[in-house]
Amino acid sequence: MKEIKATPDSSGNSHVRTLLARIGVCPQKSMGQNFLTDSAVAEAIVMALSPDKNDVVVEIGPGLGALTQHLAGMVKRLILIEFDSELASFLREIYADDETVTVFHSDATKFDLRPLFQHGPIKLIGNLPYSCAGEIMRRFLDSPTPVAKAVLMLQKEVADRLLARPRTKAYGRLTLLTGVNWEIEERLVLSPDPFYPRPGVESTVLHLSGKSKNGIEPFSPVIFDRLLRCGFAQRRKQLRKRLPIGHCKWDDVCSQLGIPQTARAEELALEDWLAMARLVDDHPLKDHPQSDSELFDVVDSDNMVIDQKPRSEVHALGLLHRAVHVFVFNALGELFLQKRSMLKDSAPGLWGSSASGHLDAGESNRSAAEREIEEELGVACGVEKVIDLDACEQTGWEFVTLFRAEHGGPFVFPCSEVETGMFMPVPSLAEWADSRPEDFSAGFLSCWAGYTAAKRNR
Repeated sequence: MKEIKATPDSSGNSHVRTLLARIGVCPQKSMGQNFLTDSAVAEAIVMALSPDKNDVVVEIGPGLGALTQHLAGMVKRLILIEFDSELASFLREIYADDETVTVFHSDATKFDLRPLFQHGPIKLIGNLPYSCAGEIMRRFLDSPTPVAKAVLMLQKEVADRLLARPRTKAYGRLTLLTGVNWEIEERLVLSPDPFYPRPGVESTVLHLSGKSKNGIEPFSPVIFDRLLRCGFAQRRKQLRKRLPIGHCKWDDVCSQLGIPQTARAEELALEDWLAMARLVDDHPLKDHPQSDSELFDVVDSDNMVIDQKPRSEVHALGLLHRAVHVFVFNALGELFLQKRSMLKDSAPGLWGSSASGHLDAGESNRSAAEREIEEELGVACGVEKVIDLDACEQTGWEFVTLFRAEHGGPFVFPCSEVETGMFMPVPSLAEWADSRPEDFSAGFLSCWAGYTAAKRNR
């Protein structure tokens, strides 16, 4: 960590004042408008992101472009999100001739990230307004997100909470909700001097990189968050009677986790909270993404049943068998995608259909589709057949029947099967699948091609 106690830069300060006057912007404290005046500091912040010519970078709150000027021309594409209309117009004017820079006049707390998935893992940078930094971080860093790396300037007090360790005052729910998905490092500490107007507090620049899910036991984010909310509501009180642990007994929880029965929220490490979330999860499929002993119908090239064999043998030998996929749409016509758990034996960590699975021996396609919706999404709804797909290498040697259904959620996932999920606008999905097919399971891409062809032929 490098601490910067910058001395006031009169020339930089004067330049910022002149630009603001020319544009007609008076810095608003309510909007957190503190403009960086030191070019060397701005360059140091940008370099912490390790920008590359192949990167797509999103900058939040670019203001007058203190960071932007060090990124433009260095990366493949630069997306600027500016709340102030005058500043957004100013930036559009400055970068009018640069096709790699796109300016959005938008509220970052409401910005739709879903079209960004087509660009692959992106990088995020910004001097976040202190008044809404938490909301912006939730929007851009909560799963699912296309962001893989971020460099953010925050009020030092907020940064300290993200970096906090157990048994400290700053340690809390924000620490754990962020730390479960991100590795966080402190890079710079800034005094108020290199800003106009000068803020009343110090700032910290953090570097965040996404944690790998390999080797991490799956857990339910919903249960994890529920435990944290209850636990930290009164952080100094013992957890014994405060947590929603359902079927579990507190004595048994403490024994299995190796924590004292008098434990308080601020005393438990991230690993303890994750283990507790897994322990109290009573979903019947939380530990079993698939069973090698499941019995499948084996079929011939005409999709006629000729035998029955266990799952492991069917997959190992590449035998023809049957499966269903379901596309679930909400009232806006958006398609729900699920990201497959890293425990899945096929396409782990890739995006796929709303629900999918094999037919049990003797089961009908419709019955299997409705069962898979209930098992994977935790809801019951009727289905409508869309198309049949022939077995091939892309479908995993499965004869697939694709169904569609309508439901707006919320959904409850078995964490062993589904890491996360989201509704995706169809135009954005089409662009994503076209530009980055490697993000999706082969089975989904086959179904998507079949679905779009069937829709065109109606």
